[in-house]
This record gives sequence, structure tokens and C-alpha cells, in this order.
Amino acid sequence: MFDKLREECGIFGIFGHPEAANLTYLGLYALQHRGQESAGIAASNGTIIQLSKVMGQVADAFDEDTLAALPGRSAIGHVRYSTAGESKLVNAQPFLSDCAHGQIAICHNGNLVNARELRDDLVRDGSIFQSTSDTEVFLHLYARSKGESVESALVESVGQARGAFSLAVLTRNRLVAVRDPHGFRPLALGRLGDAWIVCSETCALDLIGAAYVRDVEPGEVLVITAGGLRSLRPFAPQQVQHCIFEHVYFARPDSYVFGDSVNEVRTAMGRRLAEESPVEADVVVPVPDSGVCAAVGYSEQSGIPLKMGLIRNHYVGRTFIEPQQSIRHFGVKVKLNPVRSILDGKRVVLVDDSIVRGTTSRKIVKMIKAAGAREVHVRISCPPTVSPCFYGVDTPRRSELIAATHTIREIEKFLAADSVKYLTLEGLLGSVNGQRAHYCTSCYTGRYPIPFPRDALHLQLPLKLVKPD
Repeated sequence: MFDKLREECGIFGIFGHPEAANLTYLGLYALQHRGQESAGIAASNGTIIQLSKVMGQVADAFDEDTLAALPGRSAIGHVRYSTAGESKLVNAQPFLSDCAHGQIAICHNGNLVNARELRDDLVRDGSIFQSTSDTEVFLHLYARSKGESVESALVESVGQARGAFSLAVLTRNRLVAVRDPHGFRPLALGRLGDAWIVCSETCALDLIGAAYVRDVEPGEVLVITAGGLRSLRPFAPQQVQHCIFEHVYFARPDSYVFGDSVNEVRTAMGRRLAEESPVEADVVVPVPDSGVCAAVGYSEQSGIPLKMGLIRNHYVGRTFIEPQQSIRHFGVKVKLNPVRSILDGKRVVLVDDSIVRGTTSRKIVKMIKAAGAREVHVRISCPPTVSPCFYGVDTPRRSELIAATHTIREIEKFLAADSVKYLTLEGLLGSVNGQRAHYCTSCYTGRYPIPFPRDALHLQLPLKLVKPD
């Protein structure tokens, strides 16, 4: 399987459309890349909220009968990859609850750094949790709030959370979007006729023919009702800290994230990479699909032709049966196959977006050399990943991050590559059009804008690894 950082989650919400559940289903289809473990939709007909969620992908979760059982003009949906809580149906979202404030459903993209602290306090006060997800913390805080309105109760509950959160909240008669004051995770606002939409990426708007209006701002609470849209700013302003890895890998290239085209940013990363780390070579080959945009930029800047020297099989499921008789690099070869006519006898620039543990990159390099390549020069369109993330990204321990425990020369040896070069942090930040100070780069620097719990400190300690062969 590919050795990548895992996407967090994707959320979608719509208010004021007769086919709310159907459009939410399509929106989740567009956001499937953000999470493949579970999918769910909650819909309101103005009287009651109904929920459907299953383990698996969107296509497995919903059919015509399932969607027909979710009537109403408003809905929220979620695709999940677990960053907090186990991969079980009980942790699938949306979460639905009924309390003194009425029914509420909630979807969350991000991670709360004080979730355990809040949960422990709630349990001591008598709360009973049904899941291990940090998202359920919001529901308990909301249920216990003394706020006189839905908005005040929601603001009070969200105000106690620290960390990364973009939320879509559904009541019987309103849709509320909330973004944490640092703006770690993206959240866009769109319009389809008279209907309002919130979603993690603009590619979901494109699929249903909706227009992008603007981003939900960091620290904003956006309340959408039949009377229109109201914007609240209840939280103290904080330094904006957009997740730079959305541009590096998470978001789809056809999306706009944090105001920038993902495709253009990734292509610019490739150009900067070619400027910083040139090499004499015959062909630029991307690792599909994540390395394609950067490879285009590298090829444009270097003048070295781009060719698809690796072909990806898009029909591989989450698991497969490996033959008893070992086949060299079997797991990677199921997903990728080299094109010998492109690689044989060539000096290859292999472009990818990132290296995490290095295990898959090692297999790809050896596979390309086995196809006849004379040289393989690995170029990575982001800086070395040296620290775990606590803001909604499933990152390995620091001891498992190859760049945190090995020198570049050791990484070259481990990958069996002729050279390995990363984009510098300066080059990465210079590739985005927005304000460079507005990006969180903790996975590259180890500097965290929000302190994480003491029990997570062990993730930062450099543990000794066995050196590569």
C-alpha cells in the first residue's frame, strides 16, 4: 500500500434544496479522497432529523432507497478517515443527538488537542460516551450548555475546544458552519440557486453545479436559516494557521483551498524544486497521481520532457490477497507498473509529493531500475517531514518518519536512489499566493501553534532506528 500521510475527513452541508440528501451524496463523492473508512448523511425535513451511515465508501453506503429515506431540504454529510477514535461504525459521522436544545447532527474535520481533558471532565460530571471520537465531545458540551438559543449553546460548546475544527451542524431548521480561529482545515461556502452549501473543498461545488462564494473565515460561525445567512464572530482572533499539507497532498488538484488553486500551487512547487535541485536527466516521471502536478512544473522549468513512466491501476481495493509464493514488491506492483519503453536506459527524475516512512519510495525506485533505468533521481515537492501532526492528520510517530531519523545521504542509500532532494521550506511557502505567515508548517519544523497534551510528548522524542541496509 502507498506510504502516505492519511487524509483527515471531508464534510458537506446544504440548506434550502428539495434534493438535499441526493446533492449531499454527490458532494461526498467528490470528497471521497479525504476519507474512505465510513460515510454518512443526516437530513432534516423541518420536523425531524434522520440519519444513515455505514462503514465503507460513498458508493457502498447509499442507494436510491437509502436516499429516499432521507427527505428534507437540508442535510449534512461526512466521509471519514480516523485521526481520533477507532475505525468502527460507532465513530462514523454525522453524530446525531437529542437534548434540551432539540435534535442536532454534527460533522467534524480536524482534531481537538484537548479532547481527552474535556472528555475526562465530562465523564466525571456524569456524561456517558458512545464513541471514542473527539467529535462526540462537542455534542456533550452542547447538551450541557445553559445557552438560551441554539447559536449561543453552540458557541459556548465550541469555545471550550482547542485545536483544528471545521464543523457542519444541522438542526431541524438551520445549518451552521464553524471554523476554528486558526483556520487549520478548509471550509468553503457556495450557492446553488436559493440553496446555501458548505464543504471542505470547492471540487464538491463543481460536481453539483454550484458557485463558490467565499471561504468560511477562521473563527467564523455562519448560521443559515430560511431567513438567510448570518455571520457571527464570537471568538478572540488568533494567528491564521492554514495547513500547508492541504496544498502538498490532501486536496484535489481541481479544488481551490485557502483562496489558491491547488493545481497552480503544486505546479509552482515543481518549478521551484527544479530551480533548487536541478539534475542532468532524460525524462521526468511522476508518481501517480499525487506527483503529477509537481512533475509538470519540474518539467516546464527544467526543459526535461515529462512522460508517464509509471501507470497506476485505479481499480485496486483497500486490501488484496498476496500469493503464497513471494513476488518482489508485490504490494506496489498491484498499484503501479513501470513502462519499460520509457524507462529503459534513461536517467530518470522521479517526482513525488512527500516521503513518510520511505518504504514505498524504496520499492518504486527499485522497480524503475529493474525496468532498465540507468539512474533514478528522487525529487520531493515538500520539505522533509520530521514531526507528527496534532491537528487532524494521521501522522506516524516521529521515530517512523525517515527524515526525522536519517540524513539525506542515508535516505538515498535506503531508497537505492542516485540522489534525493527535497523542496526547501522557503520554496514551499514561496509557491503559495496567500500570505506565507498564514500557514502551519509544524510537520516540517516541529514548531506547533497550539500546544499539544503532555501525553503526546513521547511522539516527539527521537528514538533510535535500525539503519537501512
